[in-house]
Amino acid sequence: ACLSLMAKVYWPYFDPEYENLSTRINPPSVSIDNTSCKECTLVKVDSMNKPGILLEVVQVLTDLDLTITKAYISSDGGWFMDVFHVTDQQGNKVTDSKTIDYIEKVLGPKGYASASQNTWPGKRVGVHSLGDHTSIEIIARDRPGLLSEVSAVLADLHFNVVAAEAWTHNRRIACVLYVNDNETSRAVDDPQRLSTMEEQLNLVLRGCEQEDEKVARTCLSIGSTHVDRRLHQMLFADRDYEAVTKVDGSVPKITIENCEEKGYSVVNVSCEDRPKLMFDIVCTLTDMQYIVFHATITSSGPHASQEYFIRHKDGCTLDSEGEKERVIKCLEAAIHRRVSEGWSLELCAKDRVGLLSEVTRILREHGLSVTRAGVTTVGEQAVNVFYVRDASGNPVDVKTIEALRGEIGHSMMINVKNKVPSKRWKEEGQAGTGRGWAKTSFFFGNLLEKLLP
Repeated sequence: ACLSLMAKVYWPYFDPEYENLSTRINPPSVSIDNTSCKECTLVKVDSMNKPGILLEVVQVLTDLDLTITKAYISSDGGWFMDVFHVTDQQGNKVTDSKTIDYIEKVLGPKGYASASQNTWPGKRVGVHSLGDHTSIEIIARDRPGLLSEVSAVLADLHFNVVAAEAWTHNRRIACVLYVNDNETSRAVDDPQRLSTMEEQLNLVLRGCEQEDEKVARTCLSIGSTHVDRRLHQMLFADRDYEAVTKVDGSVPKITIENCEEKGYSVVNVSCEDRPKLMFDIVCTLTDMQYIVFHATITSSGPHASQEYFIRHKDGCTLDSEGEKERVIKCLEAAIHRRVSEGWSLELCAKDRVGLLSEVTRILREHGLSVTRAGVTTVGEQAVNVFYVRDASGNPVDVKTIEALRGEIGHSMMINVKNKVPSKRWKEEGQAGTGRGWAKTSFFFGNLLEKLLP
């Protein structure tokens, strides 16, 4: 197990007025244009260039559950200029005044530096939106019922799960849980209690690692990394991209060529479109220390095409075949981590300690394995979303889903959806939008808006 502690570090004094001098002289600007295009809203961002700025902007838009249909990025020199064509979840223009005000506030001159790290209030799991909590990170070999065992340990120790996100890929599971004390609803800072929790979780995780070279581990994390980015980082550090296994959907086509006259490496990605695709790709390139100087993003029906002109942060291009192959594998893994075909279960109930443990136990008793999960709490309501397969990783029988609905439905609201298999996307895509995922994917925003007063 590993435990991160915040240490006091002394740095030389500097006048904070000088730090953002360039930003104050040339403040960032953002404009929301609903007149230039009939089908979508244009979000234009101009600002001083800085490392990671593209990821910050894309993160803000995706946290709002906006769909990026096209994008044009240019950040050569000291200036960053982006144009995003976005729609809401129904494929319409963004007209909600709260959403527009939030984009302008976060990406504009007043809130850009700090607010861009926050998630849209109440929309997504995020460190800043949950109040007092303890953050737990788990990485291990996946197996049926593992999430149920983990949540049972936390319930027995009187930890309440406020929010959680779990991804599985290539037989590995990465999970971030935000918990607090059952009685006080505050973060747990008792070292003995935290040590006991870590010890018991590690026993559960390592029960399946007897023949595995990779070691499972639990960490108490400190920081404010966006939860989706953190899951990418955890699986990347775990080298999940090295395994070759069967994946859902079609295999993305990724090529890397060098543009010698301009001194760039050009990454081309062609794959099925889905929510948050651009975020996952930009997140991976950024965390692999590559800088995006130019990019063009387009989507046509269920298909997406993305082109990135990149260099490593040291200024070098990808010259060796080994480097190119590694980037391709990492991008393939990033694309597949969030892909979940088959049944998704959306459960809503009054929050209580042990709720997650109870639900995951019922799933396990019905022979279901969780491939991806999201848990969040709004007021007294807990919202749980599970993507499930059977214990062998195959699609779940309809009879099993109906039996599960009958058992859980009397105690909580349940909504069951079946993700359209990739080979039928073109035939069954939502009329008028051309996006097969639009009618089957779950977005936290939709359900949470129904719960909020």
